[in-house]
Amino acid sequence: MAQFVGTVIGTKMNKTAKVLVTRMVLYNKLKTFFNERKVYFAHDENNECARGDLVVIKQCQKMSKRKYFTVSEIVDKVPRMVDPETGQILVQDNRE
Repeated sequence: MAQFVGTVIGTKMNKTAKVLVTRMVLYNKLKTFFNERKVYFAHDENNECARGDLVVIKQCQKMSKRKYFTVSEIVDKVPRMVDPETGQILVQDNRE
């Protein structure tokens, strides 16, 4: 079972979070490291994730054509301020 830590980059789909995972990979020929990035679609049952959150995703049974991970834990939530009258998000730190 694969498990990755990544940043949520999109939540426009219902019950799905788009997660960017970055990891260091060794290039054997030059003996240097470089960043490898990949985007995964993860199942978010309660739509709890927001753009910029740091999450842990785990591999699970395939749910759709491209979705075979699920959000197991939200490690760090992005600070946001919501207007109590209208319910709109006023301030959101994207950390990007």
